[in-house]
Amino acid sequence: MEFKRFLVNKLILFFTLSTLITVAVALVGSSFDDGARFGYKTMLLPLKYALLCMLPTFVTWSKRELSPKALLFRKALMLVLIEAVMLGIAFTSPSIDSDRAEVVLVVAGSVLVIFVLANLFLWLKDSAEAKKLNSDLEKYQQLHA
Repeated sequence: MEFKRFLVNKLILFFTLSTLITVAVALVGSSFDDGARFGYKTMLLPLKYALLCMLPTFVTWSKRELSPKALLFRKALMLVLIEAVMLGIAFTSPSIDSDRAEVVLVVAGSVLVIFVLANLFLWLKDSAEAKKLNSDLEKYQQLHA
């Protein structure tokens, strides 16, 4: 895949992650600390988290198409790196009660759910693009047959 298209996909992933992280923070936060109130700067945290989670996704870039085994390995590595980033944030953030095991488990579980959902959304987008390209190619072949 050319790097420009790879970056466009990362931009789409960034906004997908930002949305999913915002939902996760709202759900998890209201479950553990419903009375918390934050300032406007806190509204930027999902964007920061999404940006930090974007960095490990660069392990999937390759000039050539990856084999299924290589892609699966890189996706697994990416998930481990994203989990490490988010747990690192959780353990260093004063606003996250990382002394409680259930909070850490919920953060790790949220990362996994967001990872699966983001990959599912991107797969659905890519699948729709592939169907459209195949349809267009079929029409083109019929016109020139």
